[in-house]
Amino acid sequence: MAPKVLVSDKLSETAVQIFRDRGIEVDFDPTVGKDKDRLMEIIGNYDGLAIRSATKATETLINAATNLKVIGRAGIGTDNVDKVAASKKGVIVMNTPFGNMITTAEHAIAMMFAVARQIPEASASTHAGKWEKSKFMGTELTGKTLGVIGAGNIGGIVCDRAVGLKMKVVAFDPFLSEEKAAKMGVEKVELEELLHRADFITLHVPLIDSTRNILSRENLAKTRKGVRIINCARGGLVDEEALAEMLKSGHVAGAAFDVFAEEPAKENPLFDLPNVVCTPHLGAATTEAQENVALQVAEQMSDYLLTGAVTNALNMPSVTAEEAKVMGPWIKLAEHLGAFVGQLTDEPIKAVNITYDGVVAEMNLKALDCAATAGLIKPQIPDVNMVSAPVVAADRGIKISTTTQPKSGSFDGYIKLTVVTDKRERSIAGTVFSDGKPRFIQIKGINIDAEIGNHMLYTTNDDIPGIIGALGATMGSHGVNIANFTLGRNEVGGDAIALLYVDNPIPADVLQALCDTGLFHSVSPMAFDV
Repeated sequence: MAPKVLVSDKLSETAVQIFRDRGIEVDFDPTVGKDKDRLMEIIGNYDGLAIRSATKATETLINAATNLKVIGRAGIGTDNVDKVAASKKGVIVMNTPFGNMITTAEHAIAMMFAVARQIPEASASTHAGKWEKSKFMGTELTGKTLGVIGAGNIGGIVCDRAVGLKMKVVAFDPFLSEEKAAKMGVEKVELEELLHRADFITLHVPLIDSTRNILSRENLAKTRKGVRIINCARGGLVDEEALAEMLKSGHVAGAAFDVFAEEPAKENPLFDLPNVVCTPHLGAATTEAQENVALQVAEQMSDYLLTGAVTNALNMPSVTAEEAKVMGPWIKLAEHLGAFVGQLTDEPIKAVNITYDGVVAEMNLKALDCAATAGLIKPQIPDVNMVSAPVVAADRGIKISTTTQPKSGSFDGYIKLTVVTDKRERSIAGTVFSDGKPRFIQIKGINIDAEIGNHMLYTTNDDIPGIIGALGATMGSHGVNIANFTLGRNEVGGDAIALLYVDNPIPADVLQALCDTGLFHSVSPMAFDV
């Protein structure tokens, strides 16, 4: 059955057609996003939800979305999506951070010009029939120092445009390297230095705990007298009350804000101040940007629903379509390794270490971590997936660590999973053969070569004669067909294991019959989603 997507906000008809052309059933109702009751009634019918800002994907809505797999936001901001609830439910949340980069950067530059030359106030005065030519004395941008807080995608474009305007650019961004800064033609500085040097300050960071109120009252006081501040990023980055006071005192010469702490902004301390330019969150409001983000979200959601490729996800590592082709068997292997240990473990898990060896060590490890964690937890929580697993693991206090190493054995690469509880430590390793099929290659430190099937039996025992006969005879007498049979031991007369791949689930009376032989330390049925 084809996946089904609901477009609940205004979106380009071209984007809607992309879903249809990709073979996805789509319902386009741009009014339903504002009708909470109606949306609640129908959301359970859809695999995907494409939205803009009008639809509020609350915890209540997400919990009602029984089939939902992905929410796609046509735009960068996802404040209208409860990402914690989505993660717990296993729903991927995507945005389109690149479709409106140029548009937003251009708006910041336009706002900088507007506040430097008092354009809005001069325009209003002239429209009113006044000719106050001497009243509006501006300042040039050429030769001035622009302080850019956040030199990522949008901030980087602002830096480029500012360099073209012959401004000196200093940037504060913990993730900006000295080499990248040099290539951009900007100087990397700490925030304190930026505040002291900048004639103009523009913000281009997300609103997170580390950036909230980054221009606090204390930091605003450190700026040089006559500074002008532009915010086209997110409300909440600047203490608006403190800024209003400093604008009135003249310490700050002007401000240009496109975003506010509370939106829609009906009232704000910055309103009605003569040296402040305000726009109603127009950073992405161009025809080109709206079309770009709509097309991108349709492509991203289609790719995920049809191929499993994850792009621009906020609550799961991205996996490109190319990566998905190569990593698919390895992701499945990681999930199988986790599922093996998860089915054997009935006590709280304290820690998990995942070792990546050889070729797999160069892959997208975050995605593999998610797959292994999902497999580990799924025996206890069947509806967990790669999105929700890390959240569940964190809630349970499970510490997950990874180790990478170059090729160390006969296999081009392998994954080893070690799980620690208060009582024991369990480990299992596997690889992917050239045919693309995952295999178990080591359990409890014992080397094996086991094909993985939907239904399996794992036994542990002493290395003594009669084990193969007991397994074969018991299975045969109960009509259980064995598709594959693998044995392993650590030494002669030492610990031994057996792993059987069978055609159907093993009945309880067969398991009991094996236990009754007295030959086995443990008899464990296994199930894998192959």
